[in-house]
This record gives sequence, C-alpha cells and structure tokens, in this order.
Amino acid sequence: MAGAAAYRKWGLKPLPEAPAPPATKPVRGKPGEVPVISDIPTKEKVVFVTFDDGAEKDPKFVEMMRELRIPFTMFLTDAAISSDKGYFKPLQQLGNAIQNHTLTHPNMRTESGSQQQHQICGQQEKLAKEYGKAPRLFRPPYGNWNEGTRAAAKACGVQAIVLWRESMQIQNMQYQRGDKKLHPGDIILAHFRGRSELKGHTMTEMTANMLRHIQEQGFAVARLEDYV
Repeated sequence: MAGAAAYRKWGLKPLPEAPAPPATKPVRGKPGEVPVISDIPTKEKVVFVTFDDGAEKDPKFVEMMRELRIPFTMFLTDAAISSDKGYFKPLQQLGNAIQNHTLTHPNMRTESGSQQQHQICGQQEKLAKEYGKAPRLFRPPYGNWNEGTRAAAKACGVQAIVLWRESMQIQNMQYQRGDKKLHPGDIILAHFRGRSELKGHTMTEMTANMLRHIQEQGFAVARLEDYV
C-alpha cells in the first residue's frame, strides 16, 4: 500500500488497506457454464477497479499507478492498443492483469456465433503473444452479450464474463442502483479515455476523482483476479 506522501502528491487521502484475498475464490458458475458477473459476492468493504479499451496512453498514469499501487484490471481492445502495445507492459509488471475486450469492439449481440468467437479467440491469441499470458476474463463491449457470447467465451478458454455496477465519467460516478452508493464487491468501469473524450482533463485527474469517490465511501480497492 502506498504511503501518505504518494497520496498527497496526487491530491488524495489514503484508501483503506484491502483485506487478504479469500482462500477460495467466491465466483463460481454452474458446471460447464461461464459465469456472468457485475459484482463479487463478498461482505468485505472492497471494490474492484477496471479500465477498458486502451485508447489513451498517458505516461503520467503509469507514474501514478506505480506510486499509488492501486490494483486494477485492464480489458484491452486490439484496435485501441495497436499504436503502442508496449505502453501497457509497465502496468502489467506492477501486477495488474490484462484481460480480453475483443479485437475491434463490436456490439456482440449483433455478431454471429462464429464472429463472436473470432473476436474473443483472436484477441486471446494476440494478448497471449504480446503480454505472455492468455486472459482468463472477458468483457463484452458496451456490456452487451447473449448466450452466443457465453458459448464463444467458453470455446476460447475464458473463465468468466465481467460486467460492472458503476462507471466512472470524468468527474462523477454513474451508479446502477437507486441508492447511488458503492456496495461491497462492486466492479467499477473506467476507460483509458482518449483526448477527444477528456476534453482538457487528464487520465490522472479522472482516476483521482474515481479514487476520491471510493475513499469517501470508506472502501478499499482489491484485485479482481484474487476473487474470480
């Protein structure tokens, strides 16, 4: 866990320390079925941070994560990362897993079963070749999936389909539940946002805003792969 000085540098208050990972991972699907999850069944006051796509490649974000040591998961799309795949390796070396977010970011509900399998398996192969490890988790673009997606994910060796409960915008967090609060085990979606989306803001500013929402509600950030 980062020291108070690192948090101060980024204009933040320290987050609570995450509990030890559970001895048995709490996410389990039915036999032979890939589970689809938006949160983790846990009573611990932890949430899970994820970043999608890979469009923005801000060196300051690498510096921020190296100093704060916040665990997170990257769901990467080949089309978004292809200009600089090396950018994500230092983030991976910090212990943050790289997972699958398709080759070209289509709406999976509009794709045939074979096309869905191409999108998932093709990205499995590319990510394994580039980063040395095949992903275990898959996030469908826009959160859109059907049973064909689940079948394709299984065929490609994916162990779980991961959705989300909250999504981080630039300053504010969007909640799915009516109480507009984080709950134990929630998965939070953020993005490697491009400059056109950030519009004068930065990846580090957006991330700091997200961490403030988490800290103010008294949650720790845990590693998703320790629970799935």
